Parts: sequence; C-alpha cells; structure tokens
Amino acid sequence: MQTTLEILTHPLLDGVKHGFFTRKGGASSGLFAGLNCGRRSTDQSDMVQVNRARVAEAMGFPPEALATVKQVHSADVVTLAEGDDVGQVRDIHADGIVSRRRDVALAVLTADCQPILLADPDAGVVGACHAGWRGALAGVIEATVKAMHALGAGQIKAVIGPTISQRAYEVGEDFMDEFLIEDPAYQRFFSGGPNGRPMFNLPSFGLMKLREAGVEAEWSAHCTYSDPERFFSYRRATHEGKADYGRLISAIAL
Repeated sequence: MQTTLEILTHPLLDGVKHGFFTRKGGASSGLFAGLNCGRRSTDQSDMVQVNRARVAEAMGFPPEALATVKQVHSADVVTLAEGDDVGQVRDIHADGIVSRRRDVALAVLTADCQPILLADPDAGVVGACHAGWRGALAGVIEATVKAMHALGAGQIKAVIGPTISQRAYEVGEDFMDEFLIEDPAYQRFFSGGPNGRPMFNLPSFGLMKLREAGVEAEWSAHCTYSDPERFFSYRRATHEGKADYGRLISAIAL
C-alpha cells in the first residue's frame, strides 16, 4: 500500500508551513482509496484516523493538534485561542478557522469546494477557509480575513488550492440567479456551456473576494473534477453514481 503523501505547496506562502494534500498516500480503500480525511464520510473511522495522523505528522504535529471544524457551508469562522480544546473545536459548526497558536495546524476538508490557506507570517497569524459557492456567496472569505485582522494580521497572503474549475462546473439558471440578485456584475463569473447551461468559475469568484478584502491571492490551478488520480470530487462521484466520496485536506501552521 502506498504511504508516500503528495503535498502541493505554493510559492506565495513560502516560509509558512502549508500543504494541499492530494488523495495519494492514504490508508483508505474502495470509494475512498487514498488519503480520505472526512470524518463524516462512510469510510472506516480507523482509516480516517490513520490518514489524519499522517497529515498531522507531515505538518510536524501530533494527531490531536490537527484543528478542523464541522463544515456546514456557512460564513462562520472560529478563532482558536490559547487553551482552547482542539477536540471540542472539531464539533463547532463553521467554515473558517484562524489562530496565532504555534502548537496547532489548521485544516479544512474539500471535494470540489475551495480550500483557502491564508497567512500573515510577520504578524504570526494563519487561517484556513472552506469556501464552496454557498459559503463564498454568504461571505465566509471576508469573515476569515476579518477574523485574522482581529488577531493583528495586516498583509495577508492566500492561496486557493485544488477546486473544481469552470470547464467542469455546469450549473442551472436558478444557481446563477442567486449570484445576479446579489450583484449583477457577478455575471462575469458565468459563461455558456456546451449544453446551453451556465458554467461557473468558482476559483475566479474566490480570488475576487480575497482581493477585494485586500489580500494578495493566487489559485493553484488544479481542477479536482478533472484529475481522479490525485483528487476526490463530489461532482465526479455523483456523475459516476457513487454512493459517497473522499475528502481532501489542506493545512497550514506557524
């Protein structure tokens, strides 16, 4: 069984411990073959624990120091303060997590949604954000940046990791209308698809939100849907009639 992890990094976050982990190198099998870190998936829980422990070790931390939240596509953000119990934080409903602590690694889980890792190393503040279309439209990106500012961050840099690309993201007219009701200018994030339906550019929308919040930001340019060897994808699993799907993990630490 392969155990070598594949960890994608980005030069914008050089000097900060971070990684967008692919599915390679995990203990899971079947639908979840590889590094499935989704505790709420139907994968064997002990395999998920092994996978998360491997991620923590790769980041230089014990398994109990891998801080995640219970993601619900919200705009809510948790600030992990000194003395907070990481185990309890894992059960809080939120989609962003920020901290100044050096004894933890912050992480989010995705399977087409945007994993966003943020850092101001000079201020000693990091953040991680799960931004699918619903959370991004609701303001989770801005809320994560605001929470980092509250901890003293100033010059924040951020990278959007592997996410679904526009060429794979066909949506309905009602989906597009939700964005246009918010701001008609959001029309620029949609284009006509081969089936006559809109195609949504999620990473471009995320980049816009980050840059409008004053953050220097880039996308890693990896499409989760288009690369099944490396990435889990909710949409691909749905199209293939699969009962469940694995979750990728992305982590950052001081």
